[in-house]
Amino acid sequence: MHAVVSIKQVPDTAEVRIDPRTNTMIRTGVPSIVNPDDRHAIEEAVRLKEKFGGRVTVVTMGPPQAREALREAISYGADDAILCSDRRFAGADTLATSYALWKAVLKIAEIEPIDLVLCGRQALDGDTGQVPPGLATRLGWPQLTSVLKLDEVDFAGRSIQVHRAVEGGVEIVKSKLPCVITCTREINVLRYATFPNMVRAARYQPSLWDKTDLGIDDESQIGLRGSPTIVSKVWAPLRRQRGTTQVIDGSDPQEAARSLARILMGEPAEEAPVVAERGTDG
Repeated sequence: MHAVVSIKQVPDTAEVRIDPRTNTMIRTGVPSIVNPDDRHAIEEAVRLKEKFGGRVTVVTMGPPQAREALREAISYGADDAILCSDRRFAGADTLATSYALWKAVLKIAEIEPIDLVLCGRQALDGDTGQVPPGLATRLGWPQLTSVLKLDEVDFAGRSIQVHRAVEGGVEIVKSKLPCVITCTREINVLRYATFPNMVRAARYQPSLWDKTDLGIDDESQIGLRGSPTIVSKVWAPLRRQRGTTQVIDGSDPQEAARSLARILMGEPAEEAPVVAERGTDG
Protein backbone atom coordinates (compact mmCIF):
# COMPACT_ATOMS: atom_id res chain seq x y z
CA MET A 1 0.00 0.00 0.00
CA HIS A 2 1.29 3.42 -0.97
CA ALA A 3 -0.78 6.44 0.05
CA VAL A 4 0.11 9.98 -0.97
CA VAL A 5 -1.27 12.82 1.15
CA SER A 6 -1.46 16.30 -0.33
CA ILE A 7 -1.36 18.94 2.39
CA LYS A 8 -1.19 22.71 2.64
CA GLN A 9 0.42 25.06 5.10
CA VAL A 10 -2.08 27.82 5.88
CA PRO A 11 -1.86 31.03 7.93
CA ASP A 12 -3.36 30.99 11.39
CA THR A 13 -6.75 32.62 10.85
CA ALA A 14 -6.34 34.63 14.04
CA GLU A 15 -3.51 36.55 12.35
CA VAL A 16 -4.92 37.18 8.85
CA ARG A 17 -3.78 40.41 7.19
CA ILE A 18 -4.52 41.64 3.66
CA ASP A 19 -2.22 43.73 1.45
CA PRO A 20 -4.50 46.58 0.24
CA ARG A 21 -2.37 47.15 -2.85
CA THR A 22 -2.23 43.58 -4.21
CA ASN A 23 -5.41 42.23 -2.56
CA THR A 24 -3.45 39.16 -1.47
CA MET A 25 -2.93 37.64 1.93
CA ILE A 26 0.21 38.74 3.77
CA ARG A 27 1.98 35.56 4.82
CA THR A 28 5.32 37.01 5.91
CA GLY A 29 5.59 37.02 9.69
CA VAL A 30 2.22 35.30 10.10
CA PRO A 31 2.18 32.04 12.10
CA SER A 32 1.40 29.04 9.87
CA ILE A 33 -0.22 25.71 10.65
CA VAL A 34 -1.03 22.50 8.82
CA ASN A 35 -4.49 22.85 7.32
CA PRO A 36 -6.85 21.18 9.85
CA ASP A 37 -8.67 18.97 7.30
CA ASP A 38 -5.30 17.80 5.95
CA ARG A 39 -4.29 16.55 9.39
CA HIS A 40 -7.20 14.11 9.24
CA ALA A 41 -6.04 12.98 5.79
CA ILE A 42 -2.57 12.26 7.23
CA GLU A 43 -4.12 10.38 10.15
CA GLU A 44 -6.25 8.23 7.85
CA ALA A 45 -3.26 7.38 5.64
CA VAL A 46 -1.20 6.39 8.69
CA ARG A 47 -4.05 4.17 9.92
CA LEU A 48 -4.12 2.42 6.54
CA LYS A 49 -0.37 1.87 6.80
CA GLU A 50 -0.77 0.42 10.28
CA LYS A 51 -3.50 -1.94 9.08
CA PHE A 52 -2.16 -3.04 5.69
CA GLY A 53 1.53 -2.12 5.78
CA GLY A 54 3.16 0.11 3.18
CA ARG A 55 4.23 3.71 3.02
CA VAL A 56 2.81 7.22 3.36
CA THR A 57 4.27 10.05 1.29
CA VAL A 58 3.27 13.64 2.00
CA VAL A 59 3.55 16.37 -0.63
CA THR A 60 2.88 20.09 -0.59
CA MET A 61 3.47 23.10 -2.82
CA GLY A 62 4.62 26.27 -1.11
CA PRO A 63 7.49 28.49 -0.01
CA PRO A 64 10.53 27.11 1.84
CA GLN A 65 8.84 27.67 5.22
CA ALA A 66 6.36 24.88 4.28
CA ARG A 67 9.09 22.43 5.33
CA GLU A 68 7.76 22.84 8.87
CA ALA A 69 4.34 21.53 7.82
CA LEU A 70 6.02 18.51 6.22
CA ARG A 71 8.07 17.83 9.34
CA GLU A 72 4.86 17.96 11.34
CA ALA A 73 3.39 15.35 8.98
CA ILE A 74 6.44 13.17 9.62
CA SER A 75 5.81 13.48 13.36
CA TYR A 76 2.30 12.12 12.79
CA GLY A 77 3.68 8.99 11.14
CA ALA A 78 4.32 9.76 7.47
CA ASP A 79 7.39 8.14 5.93
CA ASP A 80 8.51 10.61 3.27
CA ALA A 81 7.84 14.27 2.49
CA ILE A 82 8.26 16.33 -0.67
CA LEU A 83 8.17 20.11 -1.00
CA CYS A 84 7.37 21.53 -4.45
CA SER A 85 8.84 25.00 -4.26
CA ASP A 86 9.84 27.43 -7.00
CA ARG A 87 9.53 31.20 -7.27
CA ARG A 88 7.60 30.62 -10.50
CA PHE A 89 4.86 28.80 -8.53
CA ALA A 90 4.06 32.02 -6.62
CA GLY A 91 0.56 33.41 -6.99
CA ALA A 92 -0.95 30.11 -8.12
CA ASP A 93 -4.71 29.70 -7.90
CA THR A 94 -6.42 26.31 -7.53
CA LEU A 95 -5.98 25.45 -11.22
CA ALA A 96 -2.24 26.15 -11.29
CA THR A 97 -1.80 24.45 -7.90
CA SER A 98 -3.50 21.26 -9.09
CA TYR A 99 -1.23 21.29 -12.15
CA ALA A 100 1.97 21.40 -10.08
CA LEU A 101 0.68 18.75 -7.65
CA TRP A 102 -0.35 16.57 -10.60
CA LYS A 103 3.21 16.69 -11.88
CA ALA A 104 4.47 15.80 -8.40
CA VAL A 105 2.12 12.82 -8.06
CA LEU A 106 3.18 11.54 -11.49
CA LYS A 107 6.83 11.70 -10.44
CA ILE A 108 6.10 9.98 -7.11
CA ALA A 109 4.26 7.23 -9.00
CA GLU A 110 7.35 6.65 -11.15
CA ILE A 111 9.30 5.95 -7.96
CA GLU A 112 6.60 3.74 -6.40
CA PRO A 113 3.06 3.02 -7.67
CA ILE A 114 0.31 4.87 -5.79
CA ASP A 115 -2.86 3.25 -4.48
CA LEU A 116 -4.68 6.38 -3.39
CA VAL A 117 -4.24 10.09 -2.81
CA LEU A 118 -5.79 11.60 0.31
CA CYS A 119 -6.46 15.31 0.83
CA GLY A 120 -8.36 17.46 3.26
CA ARG A 121 -11.82 18.45 2.07
CA GLN A 122 -10.91 22.13 1.86
CA ALA A 123 -8.26 24.60 2.95
CA LEU A 124 -8.73 26.99 5.83
CA ASP A 125 -7.60 30.02 3.84
CA GLY A 126 -9.19 29.56 0.40
CA ASP A 127 -12.05 27.28 1.49
CA THR A 128 -12.82 26.32 -2.14
CA GLY A 129 -12.27 22.55 -2.09
CA GLN A 130 -11.19 22.74 -5.75
CA VAL A 131 -7.63 21.42 -5.73
CA PRO A 132 -8.36 17.71 -4.99
CA PRO A 133 -11.02 17.42 -7.76
CA GLY A 134 -8.65 19.24 -10.11
CA LEU A 135 -5.91 16.77 -9.23
CA ALA A 136 -8.24 13.79 -9.76
CA THR A 137 -9.35 15.15 -13.13
CA ARG A 138 -5.78 15.57 -14.34
CA LEU A 139 -4.87 12.07 -13.13
CA GLY A 140 -8.00 10.58 -14.67
CA TRP A 141 -8.82 8.86 -11.36
CA PRO A 142 -12.17 8.57 -9.57
CA GLN A 143 -12.73 11.16 -6.84
CA LEU A 144 -14.52 10.49 -3.57
CA THR A 145 -15.22 13.79 -1.87
CA SER A 146 -16.35 14.68 1.67
CA VAL A 147 -15.59 11.18 2.94
CA LEU A 148 -16.82 10.38 6.45
CA LYS A 149 -15.57 6.81 6.68
CA LEU A 150 -13.46 4.29 4.76
CA ASP A 151 -15.81 1.32 4.87
CA GLU A 152 -13.98 -1.37 2.88
CA VAL A 153 -10.53 -1.20 1.33
CA ASP A 154 -9.41 -4.07 -0.91
CA PHE A 155 -5.95 -3.38 -2.31
CA ALA A 156 -5.75 -6.85 -3.89
CA GLY A 157 -9.10 -6.41 -5.63
CA ARG A 158 -8.31 -2.75 -6.37
CA SER A 159 -11.52 -1.36 -4.87
CA ILE A 160 -12.67 0.86 -2.02
CA GLN A 161 -16.02 1.64 -0.43
CA VAL A 162 -16.68 4.82 1.55
CA HIS A 163 -19.39 6.77 3.30
CA ARG A 164 -19.49 10.36 2.04
CA ALA A 165 -21.49 13.36 3.17
CA VAL A 166 -24.09 14.64 0.73
CA GLU A 167 -26.83 17.19 1.11
CA GLY A 168 -29.49 15.67 3.31
CA GLY A 169 -27.68 12.50 4.28
CA VAL A 170 -24.89 10.01 3.68
CA GLU A 171 -24.03 8.24 0.43
CA ILE A 172 -22.24 4.86 0.21
CA VAL A 173 -19.99 4.72 -2.84
CA LYS A 174 -17.73 2.00 -4.21
CA SER A 175 -14.85 2.91 -6.48
CA LYS A 176 -11.84 1.42 -8.21
CA LEU A 177 -8.31 2.12 -7.07
CA PRO A 178 -6.34 4.28 -7.50
CA CYS A 179 -8.54 7.21 -6.55
CA VAL A 180 -8.46 10.62 -4.88
CA ILE A 181 -10.21 11.00 -1.51
CA THR A 182 -11.04 14.21 0.35
CA CYS A 183 -11.37 13.68 4.09
CA THR A 184 -13.73 15.42 6.49
CA ARG A 185 -12.86 16.00 10.12
CA GLU A 186 -15.40 13.31 11.08
CA ILE A 187 -13.40 10.55 9.40
CA ASN A 188 -11.19 9.95 12.45
CA VAL A 189 -9.97 11.25 15.77
CA LEU A 190 -6.50 12.75 15.66
CA ARG A 191 -3.79 11.21 17.81
CA TYR A 192 -0.79 12.90 19.36
CA ALA A 193 2.57 12.54 17.66
CA THR A 194 4.74 9.88 19.28
CA PHE A 195 8.09 10.82 20.78
CA PRO A 196 10.16 8.70 18.32
CA ASN A 197 8.35 10.30 15.38
CA MET A 198 8.88 13.77 16.85
CA VAL A 199 12.61 13.10 17.13
CA ARG A 200 12.70 11.82 13.54
CA ALA A 201 10.72 14.84 12.33
CA ALA A 202 13.12 17.27 14.00
CA ARG A 203 16.01 15.80 12.01
CA TYR A 204 14.12 15.15 8.78
CA GLN A 205 14.89 17.10 5.60
CA PRO A 206 12.07 16.96 3.02
CA SER A 207 12.97 16.46 -0.64
CA LEU A 208 12.83 19.72 -2.62
CA TRP A 209 11.45 19.65 -6.18
CA ASP A 210 11.40 22.75 -8.36
CA LYS A 211 9.93 23.34 -11.81
CA THR A 212 12.73 21.47 -13.53
CA ASP A 213 12.51 18.48 -11.19
CA LEU A 214 8.79 18.20 -11.94
CA GLY A 215 9.40 18.28 -15.69
CA ILE A 216 7.39 21.48 -16.21
CA ASP A 217 8.41 23.18 -19.45
CA ASP A 218 5.29 25.31 -20.02
CA GLU A 219 5.36 28.15 -17.49
CA SER A 220 1.95 29.33 -18.70
CA GLN A 221 0.48 26.51 -16.58
CA ILE A 222 1.97 27.59 -13.25
CA GLY A 223 2.03 30.58 -10.91
CA LEU A 224 0.22 33.77 -11.84
CA ARG A 225 0.48 33.03 -15.56
CA GLY A 226 -1.38 29.78 -15.10
CA SER A 227 -4.05 31.25 -12.83
CA PRO A 228 -7.21 32.47 -14.60
CA THR A 229 -8.81 33.43 -11.28
CA ILE A 230 -8.81 37.19 -10.74
CA VAL A 231 -9.36 38.50 -7.21
CA SER A 232 -10.95 41.93 -7.50
CA LYS A 233 -10.96 42.74 -3.81
CA VAL A 234 -10.15 41.05 -0.51
CA TRP A 235 -10.56 42.50 2.94
CA ALA A 236 -10.50 41.38 6.53
CA PRO A 237 -13.80 41.63 8.44
CA LEU A 238 -14.08 44.42 10.99
CA ARG A 239 -13.56 43.44 14.58
CA ARG A 240 -16.74 43.32 16.63
CA GLN A 241 -17.33 46.36 18.77
CA ARG A 242 -17.57 46.01 22.50
CA GLY A 243 -21.13 46.44 23.78
CA THR A 244 -23.10 45.92 26.97
CA THR A 245 -25.44 43.23 28.24
CA GLN A 246 -28.35 44.18 30.47
CA VAL A 247 -29.64 41.67 32.99
CA ILE A 248 -33.31 42.17 33.93
CA ASP A 249 -34.66 41.32 37.38
CA GLY A 250 -37.00 38.38 36.80
CA SER A 251 -38.58 38.17 40.24
CA ASP A 252 -41.74 39.81 38.88
CA PRO A 253 -42.51 38.25 35.44
CA GLN A 254 -44.93 40.99 34.39
CA GLU A 255 -42.56 43.79 35.29
CA ALA A 256 -39.69 41.91 33.63
CA ALA A 257 -41.75 41.67 30.41
CA ARG A 258 -42.50 45.41 30.50
CA SER A 259 -38.83 46.17 31.10
CA LEU A 260 -37.79 44.00 28.16
CA ALA A 261 -40.36 45.69 25.93
CA ARG A 262 -39.04 49.14 26.87
CA ILE A 263 -35.48 48.07 26.07
CA LEU A 264 -36.48 46.58 22.70
CA MET A 265 -38.42 49.76 21.85
CA GLY A 266 -35.26 51.75 22.46
CA GLU A 267 -36.47 53.64 25.47
CA PRO A 268 -33.81 54.93 27.90
CA ALA A 269 -32.19 52.04 29.71
CA GLU A 270 -32.71 53.63 33.10
CA GLU A 271 -36.46 53.16 32.74
CA ALA A 272 -35.93 49.42 32.79
CA PRO A 273 -34.99 47.94 36.15
CA VAL A 274 -31.70 46.14 35.75
CA VAL A 275 -29.79 44.22 38.36
CA ALA A 276 -26.42 44.36 36.59
CA GLU A 277 -24.57 45.46 33.50
CA ARG A 278 -21.46 43.82 32.19
CA GLY A 279 -19.27 44.27 29.15
CA THR A 280 -19.23 41.65 26.43
CA ASP A 281 -18.02 41.21 22.88
CA GLY A 282 -21.26 41.70 20.99
